[in-house]
Order: sequence, then structure tokens, then C-alpha cells
Amino acid sequence: MAEIHLQNLAHSYSPTPTGPEDYAIREMNHVWEQGGAYALLGPSGCGKSTLLNIISGLLSPSEGQVLFDSKVVNDLTPEKRNIAQVFQFPVVYDTMTVFDNLAFPLRNQGMAEAKVHSKVQEIAEVLDLQNLLGKKARNLSADEKQKVSMGRGLVRDDVSAILFDEPLTVIDPHLKWKLRRKLKQIHEQFNITMVYVTHDQLEASTFADKIAVMYGGQIVQFGTPRELFERPSHTFVGYFIGSPGMNLIEVQADAGGVRFAGTHLALSEVQQRQISEKDYKKLQVGIRPEFIHVWDEPNPDALQAEVMHVEDLGTYKILTLNLDGAPLKVRLAEDKPVPEGRASISFPAQWLMVYADDYLLEARP
Repeated sequence: MAEIHLQNLAHSYSPTPTGPEDYAIREMNHVWEQGGAYALLGPSGCGKSTLLNIISGLLSPSEGQVLFDSKVVNDLTPEKRNIAQVFQFPVVYDTMTVFDNLAFPLRNQGMAEAKVHSKVQEIAEVLDLQNLLGKKARNLSADEKQKVSMGRGLVRDDVSAILFDEPLTVIDPHLKWKLRRKLKQIHEQFNITMVYVTHDQLEASTFADKIAVMYGGQIVQFGTPRELFERPSHTFVGYFIGSPGMNLIEVQADAGGVRFAGTHLALSEVQQRQISEKDYKKLQVGIRPEFIHVWDEPNPDALQAEVMHVEDLGTYKILTLNLDGAPLKVRLAEDKPVPEGRASISFPAQWLMVYADDYLLEARP
């Protein structure tokens, strides 16, 4: 196991980068602590796989350093870093049995056959592969092959970390939850540093203790699933996490708060002072659909929004509202009355976020 430290790390596929837009990974400093279960979450093309390949040694960074337990490993091969990597598509030796696939990395190390047998049996039990040990890998299903791929990384005692690059892509949806649960159990049992790359927020939140959200080649927030949901520090995190994502409305500074169209929203003195301290290019307010309060009866003191659409999803409803020209999504519990025509709504102060140039004012870098 190892602590992985990314120090002033950046990478460009261009031999002569001239600006931030030429970088797949923009300069970052980040630490994956030893023994942690982490997810690297973001959309396709944001730099997740590039970052993972730099950590594993498959790719050399243009700038900065990768450190394992304070030792710079930039010049070390993947083999010498003792990193196990599980890819989107299972990597197995089709002509070998499951047992021989799992034993392969141990035999390469020259481990005694008795010890090899013991380790393979241990990992096969963890991954529910005992009944398949004598079977040729080419006869396995996709999820069985992926478990063998995972097992080849877990079977080694010397592994510094296991990196998963969207490992459930080829797995049937009804089997994904089983493998996610199995990975969580494996982490708890072996306490190995694990970094799990995915574009699926459900996979990230069910596997990881902490999630690093990537956007545009940067980690824009690192925190627990709850922190990402309740206090997204970047507008992308607010939009990407949650279903539906955070409502975002572009606003202008106004006496006592902010304004859009004819609607005024009061802000705290701290938020007003932060807005006044710098000339920001863009101001937005954000609030999650779950946190908008819908009054059961018309309330003249509340904000008045037009009800555009109601989507009944069984255990809850999604309302689409028009508030002074701004579209809003509201998540309404199934036992709450649905307003007709117009809705009286309020934005509780503790859940109303203010973003300046896409960053939460209280969490600017």
C-alpha cells in the first residue's frame, strides 16, 4: 500500500503547449492517502484515464512529479511501481484456466507453489471464483472475466495500489451492484489503496469514501458524497452530482443581495462583501431541487413561479417551474400536494449557494 502524491502535475499531448487549453491535465496538487477507497469521477474527455495512466506509469507527465510514500517514481516502470490496473475490458489469458490466470503474477515473482496455491484460493473465495478455478478463461462470461482481472491485482501482497478504469463498463446492469459491493468488501478486508475511475455518480458514491470530481483536466472538488451534494464548490459539481442536478441562475449584484429579471434574492452580509471584493465576470446562485421549499398554500410573501410540467416518478415528483424567466427543477415528496398553475416557493438561506466565476464564494481556490 502507498500514499500517492501528485505534485505540480500537468500533462499535454502537444509537444509545444501554449495555453491551458492545450493541457489534458492542468497543474494540480493532490494526495491519495494510504489505504483509502477513492473515486475519480467526471465526464468523458475530462482527463480521468490520462491521470490514472500517469499514476500507473503507462504515461510520463509533461510536468511535475508522482510520489509514492514521498519517493519520486516518475522514472519507474509500472512493474517497479507495483501498481495493479484493471481496465474497462477484461484482460485475461483465454487459453489459461482461472487458477493459472490468478497464479500468473505470483509465479512471475518466483513464489513457492504452495504459497501460490494458498493465495489463489484466498482470492478465489473473496471473488466467488472457487467453482471456476479449473475452467478455461475463454469460456467465462464478461463479469466472470472482469473478476479474474480484479483478482490478478488483489492476489499480490506487494501491490502499492489498485487502479480501476471504469471496470464495470461491459458488465450487465443487474450484476453491477454485486461487483460494486464486492469491491467495497475487498477494500475493507485488505485495506488496499484503491482509485476507481468512473463517469457514474452512483458507482462513485457506493464505492468510495471520498470522490475527486474532474472537469476540464482539473480536480474541482475532493470530498465525501455528502459534501459534494450539500456544498458543491464548483458549478460543474452541482450540475453533475444529483438527479436532477443543481439549479443555476445567472444574477447581478444588487443592494442587499443579487437580482435576475425582476426577482431580488437577499444574501448574507458575508456573501455581499465577498461579491463586492472583486469584479467577477459571472455571478450565479445555485440551489438543489431537493432544497427548494414549496408552500402547501399560496403565500404572497414567497416567490411566485409558474408550473410548467409535473413528472411523477412514483416515490417523488419533479416539478418544472418558471421563475421570472429562469427554469427551475423541484423535487417534491410523494405525499406533498402538487401546486396547480402557480407555486409559492422559497430558497432556504443555508441551501442557497453563490458562485463567482463558477466557484463557490466560500471555497474559491
